[in-house]
Amino acid sequence: MDLGAYRPVLANRDTRNALLLGFLIRVPMWAGGVILTLHVVTSLGRSYGEAGLVTAASTVAVAISGPWRGRLLDRVGLRRTVGPSLLVQVVCWSIAPWVGYLPLIAFAALAGLFVVPTFSILRQVIIRSVPSHQRRTALSLDSSATELSFMAGPAIGVWLATAWHTGWALLVCELASVAAGFVMWLVNPPLTSAPAGAAEADAQKQAAHDQQGEAVRAEAIAAPAVSGQPAARRTVRGFVTVPVAAVLLAAACSTLVLSGTDVSIVAALRSFGSTGSIGWVLALWGAGSLVGGLVYGAWHRSLSVFWLLGGLAATTGPVALALGVPSFAVLITVSGFLCAPTVTATVEQLSRLVPERFRGEMMGWHGSAMTAGSAVGAPVAGFAIDRGGWSWGFVVVSALGVVIAAAGWLASRRGQPAVEEGPATSPTDTTAAAAPALAGTVDSEHGLPAATIDH
Repeated sequence: MDLGAYRPVLANRDTRNALLLGFLIRVPMWAGGVILTLHVVTSLGRSYGEAGLVTAASTVAVAISGPWRGRLLDRVGLRRTVGPSLLVQVVCWSIAPWVGYLPLIAFAALAGLFVVPTFSILRQVIIRSVPSHQRRTALSLDSSATELSFMAGPAIGVWLATAWHTGWALLVCELASVAAGFVMWLVNPPLTSAPAGAAEADAQKQAAHDQQGEAVRAEAIAAPAVSGQPAARRTVRGFVTVPVAAVLLAAACSTLVLSGTDVSIVAALRSFGSTGSIGWVLALWGAGSLVGGLVYGAWHRSLSVFWLLGGLAATTGPVALALGVPSFAVLITVSGFLCAPTVTATVEQLSRLVPERFRGEMMGWHGSAMTAGSAVGAPVAGFAIDRGGWSWGFVVVSALGVVIAAAGWLASRRGQPAVEEGPATSPTDTTAAAAPALAGTVDSEHGLPAATIDH
């Protein structure tokens, strides 16, 4: 482990600005989520279940919008994607705090559909701004910054909601998030390694290039495989292969485990008669994730996302053996150690499996996968808790995580391994490498060997 690995990453101005901007955007985002729930319960006089429906409507809308917004980033760039989103956010959150329950659901869903894809944008900036060998370290810093914002945001949200009317608190938080998004629109950081101004030209060329790629792809798939070589690898939307789908499944499963753990923590501490300990125990869990993310970023090599997911799930199961609050606190802190590394690994591995021109949409699918996993994990753990007690919540999500990690690892072995980005090869080397690849793996969008895409 080399903590000095963080020095050159933090010395990079683009990376440093992205980390700072990400923190400023996410703090009001987390705060707004808490205030929205308190607004429904206190100002509107509704139940927590009805507050959950508002959150669910927003969450489903965000999950639906992820791939769509990411695709726009790839095609039209940051400003043309974020600009309309900022206008919709201002309109929605200027009105939503002052309407009734049903209109609030509609405005929350509309705002979710046009949410600024901050996670996708910032991670693309970070991936673009550092060399390949520093990518894991930079993404680990982003995960750690996310943990810090998650620890600060809800506390600020609760304070605002108690000090002010929840309508004003919601308005201030959401508009603060819009203001941070406007700063990002002004800065307009490059999302890919293409030179400034090339995005528009690439967008104009994309349609003609895609038509040519479609013809080559159809010919490659229709033609019989050369003797002794595999047939062309099928893709969905040009980049979703079996290994990519396996990593997306791992991302979904990671949040399944985390959201199930979240519910189980509350149930366990209520069972121990220590409801007042929920806050600091959750903070210990987040601190374990923060430390784990920093350690993984300074580690000398990357680890497979499926090994990390298996480790996350395996360390979650033993929490069920806790006999009281002290032992529970220790075990939950240990289980948090692999949270941030697992999420970081999913982003890092996808960035190496997916061509740069699809990176925005890939990040969108990654966010949707994590949202879907979170939506499934809480009810699965809740059902297990209702049937067998708090310990079964940890057991069930742990078992699911181990099984999916093993299945994902096996599925990923079916595809070709990710190609590491490295020094450019000479034209002779490229030709020699491409010759056998043309009979096998073909990029579905451009008819190019997949192994040459990132070069």
